[in-house]
Amino acid sequence: MTPALLTRAVCALFLFSAPLAAEGIMVDDAYIRSSTAKSTSGAAFMVVMNHSSADDRLIGASSDVADKVELHSHRSDDNGIMRMGEIEGGVAIAADEMHAFKRGGDHLMFMGLKESLVEGAMVPVTLEFEKAGAVEIEVMVDQDRKPNHGKMKHDHGDMDHTGHEMPKD
Repeated sequence: MTPALLTRAVCALFLFSAPLAAEGIMVDDAYIRSSTAKSTSGAAFMVVMNHSSADDRLIGASSDVADKVELHSHRSDDNGIMRMGEIEGGVAIAADEMHAFKRGGDHLMFMGLKESLVEGAMVPVTLEFEKAGAVEIEVMVDQDRKPNHGKMKHDHGDMDHTGHEMPKD
């Protein structure tokens, strides 16, 4: 292993293991994936923690890699079929609480990907909060992550993603 490669590996280990924080908001265990190399959409998952003394709300997100990023969730319709759609009004995160964006639940949906998500690459994402404002984070592309890997427990059931191309397990 060359010294440059070793330095990069140590820096990556530190960067990926340390939560990202700004204005009392901390993001941990963030990753993004798509179902195939040619997918036009992808999804990001993470844990957002509000370490401030005031309630806040995640109201939006953006990234240069996609035409649009929306806050999405899975909901059961009247027939018991799970459907994915935009979360209207954002996601409230109370003071000293956290919210998990996880597979099979709430997530950031990247629509109109402008380029393929390359394994191991870092994707810049801006999270927009009502009080904390814009919080810049870097999200690693992890196409191989299984639902129960990472720091949080993730689940994914059989869901109807009609109208959306959703990453597969």
